[in-house]
Amino acid sequence: MGHKCFISFKTNDSDYKDYIQNDLDVDMIDKSLNDPIDSEVEDYIMRKIREDYLSDSTVTIFLIGNVSAENSFSQNQNFIKRELQASLYNGQNNSKSGVLGVVLPNMYDAVFAGSYNCSVCNGSHTTVKINDSTVIKEFSYNYYIPNDKCAWAEEDRYCVLVKWEDFIENPETFINKSFDKRDSDISTKIKVKP
Repeated sequence: MGHKCFISFKTNDSDYKDYIQNDLDVDMIDKSLNDPIDSEVEDYIMRKIREDYLSDSTVTIFLIGNVSAENSFSQNQNFIKRELQASLYNGQNNSKSGVLGVVLPNMYDAVFAGSYNCSVCNGSHTTVKINDSTVIKEFSYNYYIPNDKCAWAEEDRYCVLVKWEDFIENPETFINKSFDKRDSDISTKIKVKP
């Protein structure tokens, strides 16, 4: 049985959200918000989103496009920030969700920057630019949870990251991976409001 997924996205990327909902062969129960909540009051809108959509979802799919960044000055990021905060929060009437970041094609070059040789371990690491120029802090902090290693292994991250093309090839794999993070050791180190 599919996990209950909530899709967090910027309006500019709604075509990708629509594709997941309508064309992707994926076993998931869609808890996404399709019609805007009829209100001008942001706190009311977020409360409705938390209560009606996020409270029983178990994986949040965050679409990472070219206006999803912390320092995207032309954008108000309040909604996606608060949707991710609600996804990371563990409390009464709300258990934390896994967080799956799907990098959209227009962001591949900004995020995936090749590999480099490490002077600490003499190994090779991949450069993945998950920072204020590519995503919001709620995602970047929980992807790069601070540690004293020279690089991050899969078990050092709470958020899962995937390219759009890999996600649509095998969505359940990445949704399940995100779902399983909820019970992993690293889940104790997440920050809701970094």
